[in-house]
Amino acid sequence: MENNNNGRKVHCLILSFPAQGHINPMIQFSKILEHQGIRVTFVSTFYYCKNLHQVPPSISLETISDGFDQTGYSGAENYGAYLKHFWEVGPENLGNLVENLGRKGHPVDCIVYDGFFPWALEIAKRFGIVGAAFLTQNMAVNTTYYHLHLGKVQVPFMEEEFSFPGLPKLDVGDMPSFFFTYAEQPFLLDLLVDQFSNIHKADWILCNTFYELGKEVNDWTRELWPKYRTIGPNIPSMFLNNQYEDDQDYGAAAFESEDCMKWLENKPKGSVVYVSFGSLVMVREEQIGELAYGLRDSNAYFLWVVRASEQIKLPKDFENKSEKGLVVTWCPQLKVLAHEAIGCFVTHCGWNSTLETLCLGVPIVAMPQWSDQNTNAKLIVDLWKIGIRAPVDGNKIVTQEALKLCIKEIIESELGKEIKNKMIQWKNFAIRAISEGGSSHENIKEFVNSLLSQNATCPKV
Repeated sequence: MENNNNGRKVHCLILSFPAQGHINPMIQFSKILEHQGIRVTFVSTFYYCKNLHQVPPSISLETISDGFDQTGYSGAENYGAYLKHFWEVGPENLGNLVENLGRKGHPVDCIVYDGFFPWALEIAKRFGIVGAAFLTQNMAVNTTYYHLHLGKVQVPFMEEEFSFPGLPKLDVGDMPSFFFTYAEQPFLLDLLVDQFSNIHKADWILCNTFYELGKEVNDWTRELWPKYRTIGPNIPSMFLNNQYEDDQDYGAAAFESEDCMKWLENKPKGSVVYVSFGSLVMVREEQIGELAYGLRDSNAYFLWVVRASEQIKLPKDFENKSEKGLVVTWCPQLKVLAHEAIGCFVTHCGWNSTLETLCLGVPIVAMPQWSDQNTNAKLIVDLWKIGIRAPVDGNKIVTQEALKLCIKEIIESELGKEIKNKMIQWKNFAIRAISEGGSSHENIKEFVNSLLSQNATCPKV
């Protein structure tokens, strides 16, 4: 890969929001850029970077202060106060970092910033460098927020059904949860909508999805923003096309226990239900009880991730470890989903989990909880047809009987076989997208070549 006329590599600063669902895909994109010959500095908050123990040594790690270096957001009065203070100090701290890197002989040529940080684009403009927004959610979800930004959607909702360009009709229940909690927590919806406050000024808009997963909405978005490109799925290549031998995990967590992999070793092919609700969702105690008994009384083995903070909600008479099931506080999700013993994934439908299970061909039982997950579940069931949605009762609880029926349908029925076949098709589309000549591969190459071309004639001082 060519350097610029100063004999140095083009330098990208990757700025991620401090949450696992944002860190993972942006670290993965950093590794792709590094393999393309770009110098990469990965940046997040001081507190969160303490957990990033396995970032590849070829990628530099830097921090900026959010004002809560010792505590993270838990040190703020509430999450809204945390965001407000971070937004006050973040721009100056990012600008200081760019200046310091320049003084050390590593001038920055491009800032790839999480869409949650629209102010980062203004820093890029101030320094005269490329500013690329990175969207961690899919364009179906982003489109709902963008239309609120435009004023074409109002909260509270007046409609029962919504029509957006390139998307199937969405019922009220298919919309992201932050639309419904705006009165109590306005800062969450504002955070999502503000991504689009200046996005039209960005030099590039990159999205962690692949073109084939939403051709119509991706075409509409590219017409709206000509520099929009799909560059996903951003998961380690070991689980896609094995393009890079050393790319076996995200490298963003300090956890090492893999007891669950040993437990899976002697389980029959397609016999295990994997259950996980991600790193943030707090599941109601009543729901955890129904899950526990539904899994215990199903005909399947199960592997269930229940975070340490949630384990107190498990029923007292429920065994955490048996031949039938295993409850753990963490597991290497990609390795688990890739294991032949896994027959289905009971998931909250977070976007990273959705992409991971799609890329590994594991059918879904959808149990969305909050944020973008209702919209993702709609796409999973009705558009991509890679899973079924667990029905809820009047208290919005998936009962143990409903869960057992869903598991049986996925693992034993003809519909389950159809879903598995559809999953294999989408898995192949994902692999093709990120491989040589594929849509995401070509988009990444275009982005990299533009940086190389621009910086060959414009050395930074």
